[in-house]
Formats: sequence, structure tokens, C-alpha cells
Amino acid sequence: MKKALLSGLLLLLVLPLIACSAESDSTTTKEVKPLVTGAIPDQDPEKLQRQYTKLAAYLEQELGVLVEYKPVTDYAAAVTAFKVGDLDLVWFGGLTGVQARLQVPGAEAIAQREVDEKFHSVFVANKKSRITPFKTITDLKQLKGHTLTFGSESSTSGRLMPQYFLQQAGLKLNDFKGEVGFSGDHDKTIKLVEAGSYDVGAVNEKVWLKRVDLQEVDLNKVQVIWRSPAYYDYHWVVNPQVKQRYGDDFAKKVQNAFLKLDPNIPEQKEILELLEANKFIQTKNSNYAQIEAIGREIGKIK
Repeated sequence: MKKALLSGLLLLLVLPLIACSAESDSTTTKEVKPLVTGAIPDQDPEKLQRQYTKLAAYLEQELGVLVEYKPVTDYAAAVTAFKVGDLDLVWFGGLTGVQARLQVPGAEAIAQREVDEKFHSVFVANKKSRITPFKTITDLKQLKGHTLTFGSESSTSGRLMPQYFLQQAGLKLNDFKGEVGFSGDHDKTIKLVEAGSYDVGAVNEKVWLKRVDLQEVDLNKVQVIWRSPAYYDYHWVVNPQVKQRYGDDFAKKVQNAFLKLDPNIPEQKEILELLEANKFIQTKNSNYAQIEAIGREIGKIK
């Protein structure tokens, strides 16, 4: 009887400790849940994997939480993953950023590269098309009757703004020869035009310049024929769910981590170069009002 009583007392003492241990384990699990980053797949996936894996390591060190990069299949998948909470921090283009924030109340545009407040698209042409370079929007009319490809259907620099400028010149998509193409990303657009599959392509200027610098473009076959006016484009957007997980000031901490990237520190210089940035600056949701208006005008935002 005494043994049974002693065993019962020991069990009563141990059970609370087990419960506390389980609760502690649960709390620890919540604390180490990673910050999941992503990006619209606007370039070759292998290039994106390298640059965002490097960035994730930097953010992990700066923020003191686990950070992982999760690739997505296309632009729409990036927006959907952000909407359902699978991605916490995403590198969006102007249009996809607006689309995502409209579906997630409280989402914030927090940082962009210096170049992104005055971004440009370029139209490139296969030299066999005999289209010569020009400088004004009205001269886009000479593209009528040629074949044309955009990048992704939801790309700001590879579709939205180029289509807007074409409309400003009085051109409709059915003014082009055959069906207008959608290559999927800027690298593919360049290669399709270089190969002669299309006469003309709309491309992110930064990607074009980078590929030229790396000698990945045959300039004997393809050239820039027009550079667009400036507009706001790429930016980092943070999901409001991070505040519940890491605290109300976490979005500000993420923003500060981008703003402090320093080209004078070798490891950080490499990250900036991979992201094609000199530095990051603050941005805000209202900077993309023009993008939203144009998105609604051409039917990409409803």
C-alpha cells in the first residue's frame, strides 16, 4: 500500500514537469520557425537560387532568426504563396507587389534598390528585322506588323509598362504579326529575339545590361531599339504575419537589414552585386499607385 501511495505521489510530481517540458518544446518550435523568403522568377532559376541563398544567410545573421529561400514556379505562384502565408518576405515587381498587397491587408513595401524608383524597360530587336533605334514613344508605331514577345504575363518591366507605352503610341496587341508571345522571363525573351523567333522583345533594362556585361548576348544579332521613361518597379514586401511571430518591430528590423547592406564590406558587396544593386533605400505602398492604375487599365488588376 505504501509503495502504491509513493508511486502515485511521484506521478503527480512528474506530470507537471512533463507538461512544462512539452509546452517549452512547443514554444521553442514556434521561436525557430524560419522566415521564408521568395522572389518572382524573372531570370534563370539557377542564378536566382544563388543570389537569394546568399541573401538568406545575411538576413539570418542580421535578424537572429532562421531564414530560408523558397523558389516558386511563376509570378502568379509568388503572389499566391504570399497570400496564403507560405512566403513571409518576397521580392516582387511593381505589378505583382500591388497584386499581393491588395490581397493581404497590412502587407508593406519596405525596401527597393536605388535604381527601382527610376526603372526602365527596353525594347530589343533582332537586327534582321531592320528596325532602327529611336527615342520617342510615338516612334513605337513602326513596330506594327512585326512579331513581339513580352516576358511573363505579370511582369512590370517585361509586360505591363511596355504594353502601356505601346498604348500611348496608339498600338494594340492585334497590330502585331501573329500572336504576341509571353516568354516567361527576361533571359528567355532575349534569347528568343536573338534567335529570330520574334522580331522584338520587351525586357528589364537591368537584366539586359547584366547579360551584355557578362557577354551572354550576341550583339551582332540583337540590339536595343528603345528605352522607356522611368517608373517605380521592384521592391521587397513583408507579410504582416511576421509581426505575430517575431514582434511588432520585426518589419522595421528587416527593412534596416536591407538599408545597411554596405558595398565596402566584401561579403555584403557580393550580395549587392548579385542583386544588381548599389544600395537599398526605403519605399512605401503609395509609390506604386501608378502601377496599380495601369494594371487596372489593362485588366491585370480587377
